[in-house]
Amino acid sequence: MRVLVVGATGGSGRAAVEALAGQGREVTAFARRASAAYAGRRGVRAVDGDATAPGDVARAVRGQDAVVVALGISEHPLRVRLLGSRGTPLDVRSRGTAAVVAAMREHGVPRLVVQSSYGVGETRGRLPLSARLVFALLLRPQIADHERQERVVRDSGLDWTIVQPVYLTDGDEPAATSPAGDTGGMHVSRRALGGVLADLVAEPGRGRCLTVSGATASVAPAPSS
Repeated sequence: MRVLVVGATGGSGRAAVEALAGQGREVTAFARRASAAYAGRRGVRAVDGDATAPGDVARAVRGQDAVVVALGISEHPLRVRLLGSRGTPLDVRSRGTAAVVAAMREHGVPRLVVQSSYGVGETRGRLPLSARLVFALLLRPQIADHERQERVVRDSGLDWTIVQPVYLTDGDEPAATSPAGDTGGMHVSRRALGGVLADLVAEPGRGRCLTVSGATASVAPAPSS
């Protein structure tokens, strides 16, 4: 199975690439500096390009069987809120996803898995008060772009799954998944999220949204592949 990861140099994107490669997939890593990030990495084809440039995206999408979108802004959110992003457009998620959707339609690629954020769309009302304050004061522009991104996915007509993780870490917290928006721990590792994203490319999406949180006794861990 040939899988394209868009946003392959961010934390979640890297984790998805590694998980997919570990499953034996034919992985294409797409980002502005993908060739530098994956130099010497066997089993991964690196393609440099801009996710907001339709031509770049179309060239990467052609010939794939599925696409994972893990776009985001790697700069500290406080700096982005106060000063704006230095190198990444604030609407990179929605613009990049729209370019991906258009290219997938053009080239007949059916399966789309998109990383969004817990607290967007149907899970907005489930956020604890502290998280609502963070979203309102610190992350408002980025959450608004996530909302636009999810609308693009839902209107795409593709076989899609939206993945909404809670707070991401570089630790070892295992993942639990829920199609109902239920959560265990409010922290989950990027590595565990990457495994979930990788597993989903081979599953029918049926237009569903999946919450990814930390595994607890009340929320079962995601099955390992």
